[in-house]
Amino acid sequence: MKPLIFKEIDDLIVGSLGIVAFISFFIGGVVAIQTALNLTNPLIPKSLIAFATRQSVILEFSPTFISIIMAGRAGSYITSSIGTMRVTEQIDALEVMGVNALNYLVFPKIIAFILYPFVISISMFLGILGGMMAGVYGGFIGMEEFIQGIRTDFIPFHVFYAFLKTFVFGFILATIPSFHGFYMKGGALEVGKASTTSFVWTSVVIILVNYIITQLLLS
Repeated sequence: MKPLIFKEIDDLIVGSLGIVAFISFFIGGVVAIQTALNLTNPLIPKSLIAFATRQSVILEFSPTFISIIMAGRAGSYITSSIGTMRVTEQIDALEVMGVNALNYLVFPKIIAFILYPFVISISMFLGILGGMMAGVYGGFIGMEEFIQGIRTDFIPFHVFYAFLKTFVFGFILATIPSFHGFYMKGGALEVGKASTTSFVWTSVVIILVNYIITQLLLS
């Protein structure tokens, strides 16, 4: 079981770091620039650019937006890999050999996604870094002002809220695509359809759960 878990960590977590890092950095920059361009009132301090970037990245962008991207990247991979095993009757062969196929295929993926908050923490860091680079080198804000804005009214509970969401989203990302792959019927064409369906349902559930957790913890 250990080699399986390490393989899933490599495929689902480590393999996703590149796209997550790229998107996080540039979205953080976009948030900072858009905030700066909307601060036309001279009475509003420039440090608000950093504050808005930090809040947007930590509260919503990194946990939720990245999870929807992961539903496309990791979720589709999970559905297609398990679905292909179903189509080629490998799952049936496992069950004939007395192996609990559901446990063998799905459990390592759930364990791998326990490390998902690690991905989101990198996303948060790079999102804020991207905002700082865009704000400072774009001439919108000074470095000292940006750092001051990041520190302004920081609430540690917001980080706890973000990581709690991340744990829940990680479980959703491991289970819903696995369900659609494991219980699919048909041939190779249906594998593609199952991947699309799993992405849609995973995204919908993530958005609904995001609303519920936000309502419970922040309202």
